[in-house]
Amino acid sequence: MRWGQGFAVLPMAAGVRIESRAAFVIFLVRRRSVIAAKVRLSVACGDYEIVRPLKEGAIEADGLDLVILTGHGPRERHWRMARNLEFDVCEFNIGAYLMARYQNMPITAIPVFLHRRFRHGFAFVNVEAGIKTPKDLIGKKVGGTNFQPAGNIWLRGILEEHYGVPHKELTWVVDRSEDVAFTPPQGLNIEMIPPGKSLDAMLAEGEIPAMINPYLPKPIVSGDPRVTRLFPNYKEVELEYFKQTGIFPIMHVTVVKQEIVDQYPWAPTSLVKAFEQAKQMAYQRVVNPRVVPLAWFSHAWDEQRRALGPDPWAYGLGDANRKNLKAIIRYCHQQGLIGREMPVEELFVDTDPGDAGGDEGHY
Repeated sequence: MRWGQGFAVLPMAAGVRIESRAAFVIFLVRRRSVIAAKVRLSVACGDYEIVRPLKEGAIEADGLDLVILTGHGPRERHWRMARNLEFDVCEFNIGAYLMARYQNMPITAIPVFLHRRFRHGFAFVNVEAGIKTPKDLIGKKVGGTNFQPAGNIWLRGILEEHYGVPHKELTWVVDRSEDVAFTPPQGLNIEMIPPGKSLDAMLAEGEIPAMINPYLPKPIVSGDPRVTRLFPNYKEVELEYFKQTGIFPIMHVTVVKQEIVDQYPWAPTSLVKAFEQAKQMAYQRVVNPRVVPLAWFSHAWDEQRRALGPDPWAYGLGDANRKNLKAIIRYCHQQGLIGREMPVEELFVDTDPGDAGGDEGHY
């Protein structure tokens, strides 16, 4: 820097002249703020314990200023992302994501799976319908919010693959439109319920004999004796399914606008690292039984670790997650939601640093 008669000339910015010391200080502050600014991204997701450290600022993503939005329910969040791409980063129904990618929507995904759930406990029947086994569903009308929820895709696939219940031999009764535009393939029967009707009431009153749903219907929550589960011992069935397959079904992926990845190719890795750190911090927090208001939480925690391993919510594209993803991709293709089985590598940003990751050691 060279001060002259009333101005300073900055060699590193050719042609820049600043007429006073005060102006020079302001210039430096602004220049430094531009250099130090983080990329601000909106992140819409569920209000999970494994996200809390990010939401509260205990964990930060390198180079990113994350605005965590947890005030939306999953239906609203998925609809707004699918229809309007409202968020930079979004927890998103995996089936809708596969459809969106197949239809060339400008989004991609990182291997962060914030929501998983076993599905056998979400098949419900009217007790007077005579449905005792999964095959008794064949030829029946089965209710469900819509065709695309990840839980419904998974359970239809499981029923077809493991119990011999072809999804096209049932009539699917829905109460809402789909998140992603969808033309049912030939032979797939989907009906919208009549105006003023409720699927929960139709199930309880026997207008539909069964329901496959992403959430618990009101008759189950209220203990209505007219409705029961298709698998009354669903926990045992789900544990056996996991022993046989190694799959703890992935419900949601974390999608990122393609323009973000194109402009900031380092951002996906920063996001994955931050989500992983937040999850590990949550594990450390909830292991304290005083944190969770459950009388036998420690017993439940230990039981889960014995059954599912130390990290059931594993991120990344390891063997177990690849098997998981290949299953849901196969089911989406079988059910006519996508026109081909896309390879996993096509669907996710590569955020694995390989042997460049890990502890750098001391220098």
